[in-house]
Amino acid sequence: MTGAVAVAQRTRGPYTDVRKLPDGPVGERIGELIDTINSNDEGKVRAFIETRFTPSFREFAPMEQHLQIFRQVYDQSRGFEFYGVRKYEAETPADEFVVIVRNRLTRGWEALVTHVETKPPHRIAGLQFHPARPPSDLPAPKILSDPEIVEELRTLMDRLAQADAFSGAVLLAKDGKVLFKQAYGLASKRFNVPNKIDTKFNLGSMNKMFTGVAILQLVQRGKLSLDDPLSKFLSTEWLPREITDKVKIKHLLTHTSGLGSYFSDKFMESSRALYRELDDYKPLIAESTLAFEPGTDWQYSNSGMFLLGVVIEKVSGQSYFDYVRDNIYKPAGMINTDCYDMDKPVVNLAIGYSREPTKDGPQWTNNLFQHVIRGGPAGGGFSTVEDLLRFDIALRSHRLHSPKYTEMVWTGKPELNSPDYGFGFAVQGTSDDRIVGHGGGFPGINSNLDMFLDSGYTAVVMSNYDLGAHPVTSKIKELLAARR
Repeated sequence: MTGAVAVAQRTRGPYTDVRKLPDGPVGERIGELIDTINSNDEGKVRAFIETRFTPSFREFAPMEQHLQIFRQVYDQSRGFEFYGVRKYEAETPADEFVVIVRNRLTRGWEALVTHVETKPPHRIAGLQFHPARPPSDLPAPKILSDPEIVEELRTLMDRLAQADAFSGAVLLAKDGKVLFKQAYGLASKRFNVPNKIDTKFNLGSMNKMFTGVAILQLVQRGKLSLDDPLSKFLSTEWLPREITDKVKIKHLLTHTSGLGSYFSDKFMESSRALYRELDDYKPLIAESTLAFEPGTDWQYSNSGMFLLGVVIEKVSGQSYFDYVRDNIYKPAGMINTDCYDMDKPVVNLAIGYSREPTKDGPQWTNNLFQHVIRGGPAGGGFSTVEDLLRFDIALRSHRLHSPKYTEMVWTGKPELNSPDYGFGFAVQGTSDDRIVGHGGGFPGINSNLDMFLDSGYTAVVMSNYDLGAHPVTSKIKELLAARR
């Protein structure tokens, strides 16, 4: 069970919505699930997990982890209102039921993707939570003007802030001109310091965009090729030749290398002070294996994107941090963006917080001892909503590379089994309403940049709360869809 949204979640195509639960025990089970979520009663949730989950799903994670997910779902929704069951024209698994609900807090549409045994005792074998497209039987949404979009966004943000469900900053722009920007919540709960528009928030995986842009700059300058094997740049101290001979630059850029993530048990059990420069990560990367032959499948890979940073250092002769600072941040005018050392004082930087809902109210934990001490090619740097708008403008105006290479970074690569991910950029939307960008998440971190290439909008949401950006990002997409 997960509340995370994939970087490039595929759309399943046309659908209809049936305004009632399935007949019989499957419908009863789904109804019980919604009632259990809405109860916010730990005893009831525990009993539901123990009796209504299959043994394999129940044992997939410790009971406390299951309970925590239910707490977080309630905390971010204040419960769900059932709407219907979604039916797709495309064939779906017989045991899968996509239940459309309305989030009571955000008023956004969400999908509970449930897998229920088709035979008695009809237990739940899988469960995911995703944003959902609006129900098919609703009337066409009202065409909104920009001022109306801003007003609806402001209303949502005020409601989330009042419920302490969002802390961070939001910016919406059209053709580079700001329509809305506002900060909410606290950058430091310890010292009661409010967030500001120029507060620096953790990017999470959004650094992958900068790494992709940097690699394409070097390709454009003739310094390397997308078809170069990784072995051309890495010694066997990083990985054995039987891996690096197979993996090409284009595979790393698209998450089709077969490599996984260096956030292993070894990393989690180590002092964060051990990992500051890229070379410090060799012992973690050296343990990597290939999950599949490069280019034959897609698997999100922090290790793959990290190794592109090593390639940048090898080709440019600069540290990764200096190269990106000189070739992306400075040309784009990004004055508050960098991979800062978290054990040094950094002015106007937000601390990340995780909330654990309890019967006695929320308990907060900061992420200072969970995250990296310094971000890098795969994520963990800091930026502001205004700097990310500057990055958007620099890309669209081709200040970072030529139109040809700009198009390459934000176009999906189906030939590499990566139709929804380009070179460091997630690709969403339709052919005439393309949305490109990236999100990032970790305990106390949730940020997102959406560049609406065809309509000219830019949406930046940065939060120092778990999953804080998700409902806002989804609502902005919904509002902008009603603009056309």
